[in-house]
This record gives sequence, structure tokens and C-alpha cells, in this order.
Amino acid sequence: MPELPEVETTRRGLAPHLEGARVERVLLRRPDLRWPIPPEVGEHLPGQRIDAVRRRAKYLLLDTGAGSAVLHLGMSGSLRVLPADTPARLHDHVDIALAGEGGAGRVLRLTDPRRFGCLLWQPPGEVHPLLAGLGPEPLGDDFDGDYLFRLSRGRKAPVKAFLMDQRVVVGVGNIYVAEALFAAGVSPLRAAGQISRDRYGRVADEIRTVLARAITRGGTTLRDFLAPDGAPGYFEQELSAYGRGGEPCPRCGRPMRQATIAQRATVWCGTCQR
Repeated sequence: MPELPEVETTRRGLAPHLEGARVERVLLRRPDLRWPIPPEVGEHLPGQRIDAVRRRAKYLLLDTGAGSAVLHLGMSGSLRVLPADTPARLHDHVDIALAGEGGAGRVLRLTDPRRFGCLLWQPPGEVHPLLAGLGPEPLGDDFDGDYLFRLSRGRKAPVKAFLMDQRVVVGVGNIYVAEALFAAGVSPLRAAGQISRDRYGRVADEIRTVLARAITRGGTTLRDFLAPDGAPGYFEQELSAYGRGGEPCPRCGRPMRQATIAQRATVWCGTCQR
């Protein structure tokens, strides 16, 4: 599933093509993805100027004066800006045709082979239920070690599960939690409530560092992710822990351990991470 760096890479790739363009029409080749596409998308989006392309957690929002289209890429979805006459393929489910300077003759196309993504609508001044109750952005000012320390007190769940809880912090999925905990030297098995303030400071710093580095490299190519220009992400080449169970630890050379935490494969070094 695309995680925060992949979604942010997509946002940055799309924004120059979409911001300032006007939506001419919306073509739905099927009425639903993970959930039914609400009629407000087709009723309110045409004729609107796209003022901003934002990211909240792993969602993209196309902001207009009439409200915001809320998009999620699911497991294998992608968004591309293409010439309007580009033939649609089997899994090209949505076209948002663009008009105006920079947008004329182009469409924003949503492709989603597994249909785990979504296209929903957020009215002006409201927060969609899927976005309500989410934690802070890990690259924002509200996220730091003190915040993690306060929220973790009394928590018995493994720290990896704690950090993957979207109510704690958004967008830090399996790949990047594994990498950040390895860099911070913290075992993913340790109870969240047993980690000190200082160590949470290191964890928060490493989460920021790992995410920022992944964004500059276009994300991580795992299964189906591609950037809007079709280029793969290159962060996979720099992974230290994720997917390396049984391989030598990059630091000490001992075999990396692997287990399942919160229903996700977890790899760590039993020597370097405590």
C-alpha cells in the first residue's frame, strides 16, 4: 500500500498540473471503488477551480470553492495527468477532465486494479469522517518525542503497533516504522509505555529523517507503486530492516530477526535494537 512518502510524492507531482486548472467534467466508468462514489463528486466538482492539492495522512484532497474531492490510492492505485485522448484501460475507473491554463486537453486519471481506493466528497468547512480523529502529521510541528512519550504512558502494546496507529500519528506505515526503529536502536517488541522520553525523542527524529529521505527519493517501490510520471521510487534500495529477515544486520552482521506484530511482518536486530 502506498504510504506517506508515496502519497506525498504523488501530491508533489500532481500539484503543478492541477492547481489553478478548472474541472470541466467528471467521468465515472464505475459507480464505486472501495465505497460508492457519492453523487456530490459529479454534481459539485465540474466548473470548479482547483485551488490546492493537499495531503492529509495517506489521503489526497483537491480543494475547490465547492468542497474537496478526497482520494485514496488503496493497495495499488495511481493518479496520472494524461492527454484527454489517451485510451482508457481496464482499470482506469475515473477521469477528471481539466480546462483552463495548464489544464486544457488533459485529464486526471485514477487507476485502481484492486478497487481498494476511494473517491469521496468533503463539503466546505467540514472534515470527512475518514479524516476525523487522525493523529498529527509526522513532519509537522505537533509531532515530537515529548508528544509520543505523553501518549504512550500506560500503553502495553508493542511500540511498533503504537506508532502504526493512525490516531497516534498518521502515515507512518510498516516500512517506515521498521526503518525508524532500526535507526533509533529501539526494539519493535518493547511495550510502548516502557520507552523513555529521551528514546522517544530519538524515535521521532528518525521517523522524520526516514520519511523526508524517502520523499526525496520518490518513495519505495513495492508491488505496484509508481509516481505520477511513471518513475519508480528508489528508497527500496536503502532499506536497512524492512524485508531483510534472516539477512545480516547492516550494523553488527548478526542475522535479522522476523516476527508478526499487529498482523504485519516485522524485522529487527536482536542485538542493535533494545
